[in-house]
Amino acid sequence: MLSAVLFDLDGTLLDIDIDGFLGDYFGALGPVVASVLGDGIAPEQGLRAVIDATEAMVVAHPETTNQAAFNARFAELTGVNLDLGEYALPFERFYAEVFPTLRKGLGPREGGRAAVQTALDLGLKVAVATNPIFPRSAVLERMRWAGIDDLTVGLVTTYECMHATKPLPAYFAETAELLGVPASECLMVGDDRVLDLGASRAQMRTFYVGPAPLPESDFAGDLADLAALLPRLASETS
Repeated sequence: MLSAVLFDLDGTLLDIDIDGFLGDYFGALGPVVASVLGDGIAPEQGLRAVIDATEAMVVAHPETTNQAAFNARFAELTGVNLDLGEYALPFERFYAEVFPTLRKGLGPREGGRAAVQTALDLGLKVAVATNPIFPRSAVLERMRWAGIDDLTVGLVTTYECMHATKPLPAYFAETAELLGVPASECLMVGDDRVLDLGASRAQMRTFYVGPAPLPESDFAGDLADLAALLPRLASETS
């Protein structure tokens, strides 16, 4: 029985070279971090703290949101508490004003919107299940780039609301819980054989849309293949 579809964003619904994008992202973020940390701090030093704090989000911390895990580690390394408005404001401006300029021609992956719309039309619950290491504003911006920001989905996983990251089973279990469905009734769609296909450890079925060679997954193909498959999966009975 299928009740919900979880769509990865980067590389799945959004056509993106994630390594190149992250280089641009950290390059733009560096001066902001340095400005928050004060005089005498080079952008490279600030970015090392950001990367270290990001790594703190990917280890288990079940009682803490990803955002709180990041902020706690960042404060430990720098003495700066990002929960305080005076420090958070420069980052809010960055995501509102600078982050959108990083698009640089990025756009929807072919068939992505149609696949999401098919799931919605079938009455399935839908999550944009991107790895929740970014704030909501950054995820919503990338959803705009992917051409799906106007679709009404049930959940967008961001670092403010999630307590785990991919590929930990806890991430997929929490996503299913927030959607109100058993994990066994979810289909995870993604292009990353480690991060996305890790959903199988939470008893989810998986649909791989990444490059060859094909890994072990329940289904594989492009997003048009997914859209064609969904009606059959939605009609299954337990």
